Amino acid sequence: MKFTTVSVSYSRKFNLGNFESLDLGCSLWAQVEDGEDADGVTQFLYQQAKTSVKQAAMPVLKASEFQINKAKSSKKVSGDINESDW
Repeated sequence: MKFTTVSVSYSRKFNLGNFESLDLGCSLWAQVEDGEDADGVTQFLYQQAKTSVKQAAMPVLKASEFQINKAKSSKKVSGDINESDW
């Protein structure tokens, strides 16, 4: 099967507490040339879209008291909170 275009969409909903949420999404497309690995291109686009959504969400999540408390409660042993907790 010959692919010419690959598209990937990634979206995520974050709970901000008090019946509020943040919906973010990203869609990416790429042209796949003959001989290129379409699966590899798809995985690359997925990682790029996921990273983009995470970066867009960070300022809002860091300001969200609900998300801060959620991250703290999941880190019972360590008080360190970082982006991987979200």
